[in-house]
Amino acid sequence: MQDLTICGIQTFLHWENREANLAMLATKINCITTSPDIIILPEMFTTGFSMQPELFAETPAAETTEWMKQQAAVTGAVICGSVMINDNGKYYNRFIWMQPDGVCVTYDKKHLFRMGEENNHYACGTKQVTLSYKGWNIVPLVCYDLRFPVWCRHPEANLMIVVANWPERRKEHWMKLLEARAIENQCYVAGVNRVGEDGNAIYYSGNSMVVDPKGVCVAYSEHTDCLLEATLSADEMLHYRSQFPAWKDADDFEWKGS
Repeated sequence: MQDLTICGIQTFLHWENREANLAMLATKINCITTSPDIIILPEMFTTGFSMQPELFAETPAAETTEWMKQQAAVTGAVICGSVMINDNGKYYNRFIWMQPDGVCVTYDKKHLFRMGEENNHYACGTKQVTLSYKGWNIVPLVCYDLRFPVWCRHPEANLMIVVANWPERRKEHWMKLLEARAIENQCYVAGVNRVGEDGNAIYYSGNSMVVDPKGVCVAYSEHTDCLLEATLSADEMLHYRSQFPAWKDADDFEWKGS
């Protein structure tokens, strides 16, 4: 393993406007002066948290996926985040992981936010996903997934990436849960949230953060558009996991949900 550098883009999103969001995000990506391994975008980064997939969902190989492929190739970094996808007539809130070599892996959000009626508009995912990149085991999660510790239990994880549209009024939950997931899995956790008000007049304060395996916040930002950058130390993580190997005593379980 080698150290991993990440850059989260905490940003306002244009409501249900794919073209405007892709143009805005391309500009922000172009402003990154470092050379991150992974660039993380928020949940539903092309539309905001919209419940109109029948109007705005794309097919898996459509504009946004091609845009991510181009951005990854140009930057030499993985580009990841979630978008609404129409896959064979079913709508998903889909996390897309696009590597510079064109390899694409996806994860469909398992836990749909019923209080926002997401469960009435999207199909839930059924499979956990662990990505392997530069020697790291990376687990993608989408927003509401963060609340469910069984789904988030991955003793083999080195990094969890959580993309979100998490409202400011529950920011304390967001921050505490990010720390809890890091502590229980003894891994890094990167949570990237949006800022600003959406089309439903819901305000998001960001509170994007990177938490180390001990539960210590190593990068944080709230309220403003920003690039949240951090270098994740492989040596520090592996040393801590070897000196205090609580992960080895995790309970065995088998996921049997539909």
